[in-house]
This record gives sequence, C-alpha cells and structure tokens, in this order.
Amino acid sequence: MSFPPSADADGIRRRPNIFSFLSFRTVNDDSVNDSSFSFDKSPSPSKSQSRHISLIEAAKSRIGKTLIFGTLLLVALFVYLSPSASVTKFVGEQKLSDLRAGSYVPEVATDGTCVKSHDGKKPVTQYALMVDAGSTGSRIHVYQFTNCQETPELVNEVFEMTKPGLSSYPDNPQGAAESLDPLLAVAMKSVPDDFKACTPIALKATAGLRLLGDEKSQKILDVVRAHLETKYPFPVVGGDGVSIMGGNDEGVYAWITTNFLLGNIGSKEDRPTAAIFDLGGGSTQIVFEPTFPISEAGVPQQMTAGDHKYELSFGGRDFTLYQHSHLGYGLMEARKKVHAAVLKNAMESSSSKTIPKLLVNPCLPPGMRREVEVEVAAGNMVKVNMTGPVEPSATQCRFLTEQILRKEAECPVEPCSFNGVHQPSLSRTFAKEDIFIFSYFYDRTFPLGMPHSFSLSELRDLTGRVCKGQEGWDGFSAFPGALEELEDRPEWCLDLNFMISILHSGYDIPLDREVKIAKKLKGNELGWCLGASLPLLDQGTANWSCQIKQVS
Repeated sequence: MSFPPSADADGIRRRPNIFSFLSFRTVNDDSVNDSSFSFDKSPSPSKSQSRHISLIEAAKSRIGKTLIFGTLLLVALFVYLSPSASVTKFVGEQKLSDLRAGSYVPEVATDGTCVKSHDGKKPVTQYALMVDAGSTGSRIHVYQFTNCQETPELVNEVFEMTKPGLSSYPDNPQGAAESLDPLLAVAMKSVPDDFKACTPIALKATAGLRLLGDEKSQKILDVVRAHLETKYPFPVVGGDGVSIMGGNDEGVYAWITTNFLLGNIGSKEDRPTAAIFDLGGGSTQIVFEPTFPISEAGVPQQMTAGDHKYELSFGGRDFTLYQHSHLGYGLMEARKKVHAAVLKNAMESSSSKTIPKLLVNPCLPPGMRREVEVEVAAGNMVKVNMTGPVEPSATQCRFLTEQILRKEAECPVEPCSFNGVHQPSLSRTFAKEDIFIFSYFYDRTFPLGMPHSFSLSELRDLTGRVCKGQEGWDGFSAFPGALEELEDRPEWCLDLNFMISILHSGYDIPLDREVKIAKKLKGNELGWCLGASLPLLDQGTANWSCQIKQVS
C-alpha cells in the first residue's frame, strides 16, 4: 500500500511542525551572531564609542534577525501549505515516504492514486480487451488495471454479451464478424480515447468453434481478425490472438482468474489455492493443485506425467496443476447425449424398431412435453416429441446422465474420473481446500435459491424437488422468476441431474463435500478471461504494439 508523499510510514497524513523548524533555525542564527562578536580583533573602543557601537550593532542584529526570521517564516509557510512540492524541492525526486521506508514506494498523488508504475516502465493505467467467443454467445470483458504494485491490480471491469455465438454462422463468416459489433461499441465507449491505440484486444473461441471443424472455424476467425484490424483502433494481438483456445488453457486461465481474485496467488506468500469446475455449453473443465501424500519410504508422491500436468509460474510462485477439458460434456452437449440415449433405449426395447410418436423421457417433469432434435446417426437428425412420466423419476434420469459419462471406459492410468480420463483422487489430494463451480453450475442453481455454499447432498435434494414438477415447486415461489423459469424450461430436471452426476459420479466429489457457486468475485466476472488478459499487459511478450488508426 502506498501513501501520499507527506504521509508517514504508518500511513497517517501529517503537516510539518513549522514551529520546531523555526526554533531550530533561530537558535543557530543567534549562536552564529554571538560568536562573530567574541572573535572581533579590532582595537578596544572608548566607553562612549563602545556604547555607540553597541547601539548600532544591536540595531543591525535586530534587523538581521527580523529579516532571517521573516525569510524562514515564508519558507516554513510554503512547506506547510504545499508539502509535496517543497519536499520534492529539498530532497529531490524521491519522496520522503520512500526515504523513510528505505525501499521503493509507488508515487502517489494527493488523492492517494498512483502516479508511477512499480517498475517505472509500464504505464500506470492499462486497459485490455478480451472477447470470449463461446458456444452459445460472445462476451467482451473490458479490463482496467493499475501497475502500482509488483502484480497488476484490477480496478474496473465492463462486461457485455450477445447471442448467438460465432458457431451459429458456419457459412457466413462476415455475419459472424459483424455479430461482435455491439460488443466493440461497448469497448469504444469504455476505453478513453487516449488509451485506445495501446489497448490490446484478443478473441478466444471455445467449444462451439472447436465442434464446427477446422475449415469453417478458421474462415470465421480470419474474417473476424480482418474486421477488428480495419474497423477499430485497438491493436489486435498477433499470433494466436484470434484463435480457438485449447481446452487446457481455458481451464488454467479460469483457475488463475479465481485464485487471483481470491488473493491466493499474485504474491510470494504460500497460500492454499482453490479448485475450479467450469461448465460451459460444449465442454467442462477441472483444474486444481493436488497435494500428494508421503510414501512409506518418506518420499512425496508426484503427479503422473501427461497432458493433464500443467506447470505454471505466477507472481513469484511455481504451481503444478492437474487440468483437463472434457470436450462434449458441456451442458448443451450433455442434453444431446441424454436425448439420444432415451431414444436409443426406447428403440432397442421396441419390437418395431421405429421412432415412437410420443416418447417418455424420465428427465422431464410429469405433465411437461418437449420437441427435441436427436442425432440418430452422423449428421442425421430427427425430431422427437418427448413427455415426462406420470410419476416423477429423478433417480431414473440420473441413471441416464451417469450412463453418458462412460464410467466403465478403460482407464489406462489409474485413477480415472470418467470416459477413461486420468485424474488424481480429490479425496486423497484435495480434501479440504475450496471448490468453486461456476458458469452453468451457477446459472442452474442460484436462481432456485441455492446459497453460495452447499453440499452435493443438498444439490441432490434440490434436483429431486425440481423433477417432481409443479407438485414439488411450492417452495420456489419465494424466489422471483424461479417458477417462470421452471415452467418455461422443462430441461431443468435433466440439467440438475447431469450436474450432480458429473460432480459426484464423474469427478468423484463426496456427497457431503461443500462446493461454492459464484458468478463474480469482488465485482468481477469469473471464468478464464481475466486469467488470459493478464499476460497481455506485457507488450514485449504478448505480440502487439501501440498503433494509431483511422476509424471508419
């Protein structure tokens, strides 16, 4: 923390003591005048001459003292009324607070704001733009940072989103690029004109474009880059600045964002970190820092080598993280898998092997219907009318959601989570630390009155009530908009069952383990965007340069 130049090390702003300063100077001036008389070597005067000289000298002394006193008083008043300027004048450019502390203290203005960056190289204030091109929509984050301390401080964030996502324009790349214009209008308004030419922008696409295929997705990204470079004044990050982000980076950046906002990372203090579970539309990510037990030989066990092992250095500390992105297990993809499983099971149990006109789906509440598109073969989609059973069946729905996880898949490296993917046991390597679940985990629980921290048992109870249909919805009337959401979205039962299945059966989190939901921390959006934006502040390594452009 820094203080104004006239503040003491304890941070309390104090005025200089002008009276002690004047007293010190007056005593010294008197002593100088007295000593000059005692060493006068002129001949001894007569008594009358001596008296005349004494009167003259006394007058000179009084006039001299008055002039000295007046001069010093003016200087002292100047110090008192304008301490920062006068202190700088007397001690040079380094402030008194720096001298007292004996080390670097960021320069600050009289209102306490920083006026000099920590390393003296970066600007005090920086902006960065990150576009999250997700599967269901695009979002922009306008970040404002200060570089007063060793680690950048996030002071403001502006967030805006639009639908649909870039992947909704598979054959119209220009339309995909222009869909971002409402987001860029927010950036143009949020970033001051003087900063636009040095505010980097990057776009990272996630699962939606990954699933679209290389050829179509690359055409979209090429047109998007050209659109950003020609229409807007922000420097576009080179290289992979406009690209599909790897699933491992998505999870790790979300982990950095969460722990940065929690204050767990960013300094050399050894603090435990939180795990993150991010549920998007097309994929889900897990990232945590496991602590392995000591072996019988007294040697700490280590993480098995592989793509899941992620070495990270941040804020003067080194971290060994476990990470994995499960592509195809986001919420929207899970719905598709469950609907396909319902149809497959029905056709296998039917002698006719035909698609029924009305299909009972245990993941719909009683009395609710839904027409859904189901993929019966590669690229072959059929519309199926589904209805909920007569009796609620949350347990049967959870069976279907567990079925798509493929827990029985071969596990090359034990232990595994689901679909044959290796994962260290959370119970053994991450038993007490915080677990944060967000994105769709938040969107499907918080509107129904779930607190910011709850156990998986409580989540299972919530799921059972939702799957009962209107019979079990009385308690939700206390939460504005909850009943309307439940009545308008029959998939709530399926969504919640998938969440409890992937957290408990998939990731093997015990039912009594507390998890935390959040959309924001300290007023800032969670997710991978902040973690991916922090490296952009280093212009030298982030592959961008300031530039002035004419905006059309």
